[in-house]
Amino acid sequence: MTGDVNDYQSRGARALVLLHEQHLRGCLEVWKQAKAANIKLPETDDENYQSLETLLKHILRSAGNYMVSICKNLELPDPEIKPVPGVAIIEAEADSYLKRVLERWRLPLADVLDERLEPEPESYFPGMPYWIDAMLEHAVMHPIRHEFQLKELIQRQSD
Repeated sequence: MTGDVNDYQSRGARALVLLHEQHLRGCLEVWKQAKAANIKLPETDDENYQSLETLLKHILRSAGNYMVSICKNLELPDPEIKPVPGVAIIEAEADSYLKRVLERWRLPLADVLDERLEPEPESYFPGMPYWIDAMLEHAVMHPIRHEFQLKELIQRQSD
């Protein structure tokens, strides 16, 4: 597999990989706008929201963790996603780290058929396991949510 997203067996997986890439890139751009505008995050005890840098680390770490978990659940090889850079260097390394994560996201699911991404009908409700297509959808929504939050903060703090 060369990382060509046209080689996917599952069009659904392909779409979610591309949507994840699109929205993660967009989220990073909005994060940069927030940083340039010196946006302050609301006070919270959540360690991921102590600063814009900790938020960026959380977003990028999560992107890698989703694919690692998906590969583990599907018993696929480790996608070899490197640990996220530390808070002190995350801003300087964000673009190169994002590039690497997105490259690693393109590889593992290319040969996975739709049947492996969806749960058996009896597992939809009792216990409601986190099946693979839902995990992919959550991975797509994660940067969308943070981008939305940052855009609202930019709007509020620029008024």
